[in-house]
Amino acid sequence: MNIQLNGRPVLTAARTLTELLREQQIDVACVATAYNGTFVPKSRYDSQQLEEGCQLEVLSPMQGG
Repeated sequence: MNIQLNGRPVLTAARTLTELLREQQIDVACVATAYNGTFVPKSRYDSQQLEEGCQLEVLSPMQGG
């Protein structure tokens, strides 16, 4: 299916948010995500189903100053 990940098109076979993060080699423990503009808590990553055309934002904290 085609989705948007951080503003770029991605073709994926993943069906859940956890599957997508693993597929994209993103460390689940170090990110915050939004699905179609709504925050998704880590406890819902396994159950959050992806849909054609959905928009995901995956953010990781930055350190420094």
